[in-house]
Amino acid sequence: MNTVQKNAATQSQKLMVFVLTMSLYGLATLFTELIPKFQIGLVELSVEYFLFIPLTLAMLFDPLSAALGAATGELVFSEIMLGQFGGLGELEKFLTVTIGVYIAGRMVKDPKNRRMVGVAAITGTAAQLLMGTIVDIAKVQFAVEDFEAVEGLPESVFATEGFAFCNDLLFSGILFCLLPTLYLVPRLYGKIEPLLGMAPRTAGSDVAGLSPTAIGVCAIGFVCAVVAELAATAGMSLIDWEAQWAESGTAMAVGMAAAAALAVVVVLVMKKNAERNVAC
Repeated sequence: MNTVQKNAATQSQKLMVFVLTMSLYGLATLFTELIPKFQIGLVELSVEYFLFIPLTLAMLFDPLSAALGAATGELVFSEIMLGQFGGLGELEKFLTVTIGVYIAGRMVKDPKNRRMVGVAAITGTAAQLLMGTIVDIAKVQFAVEDFEAVEGLPESVFATEGFAFCNDLLFSGILFCLLPTLYLVPRLYGKIEPLLGMAPRTAGSDVAGLSPTAIGVCAIGFVCAVVAELAATAGMSLIDWEAQWAESGTAMAVGMAAAAALAVVVVLVMKKNAERNVAC
């Protein structure tokens, strides 16, 4: 019986992490479309996303595979399968989600360190939200998008976007990113890795942390996200389409069924591979 497991993920294992994250997060983004929003004065309470899913997988497995899977899942299931595609404008959300989840995953070398898990979860979430806020401000500052300023407050775009950032971080960021991640990572640690034939991540694993190279790549990705969104808002959206059945109940049901089916298939394949590894 072969019980040797490696910390370093193979290409097939990375692919499994990518597909699993894509299906689970895609299903989650569709589910958030059904959750109503509540307005209490100036504060809007809404579930923006269940980012804890890719955050958890990025901290347990390969960060880049989980990050790309999350961004792809949102694009495929909550955009394309709902009959809409924003062309070049979709690149901004794709890159910022990828960068936020990737940063969080790279920060955690040892998932048993609950403090680091919490810091990484809120940092990754804040990074994604902050990048989106900066992009929105840039669109106004570069005059590619109109903004109705508050009378007597020319800088109201900063106040408006800053308030929205804090509101999303304190509500969705804590309730649907930080707390679930803090609960799931210790619970799943050491239990889900064998399904991929991997040893649990430890402080001495191959996750290198946030190196200058990784930070530089993230910075370049963010610049590309800003440029893409500015170009899309200015009218250079390239491929931009919306089907007649966009966001219909049928499209929503089909998307959720496809995402759920894909997730089940991936889990079954992972379980079968784990059983094969034990039998060898």
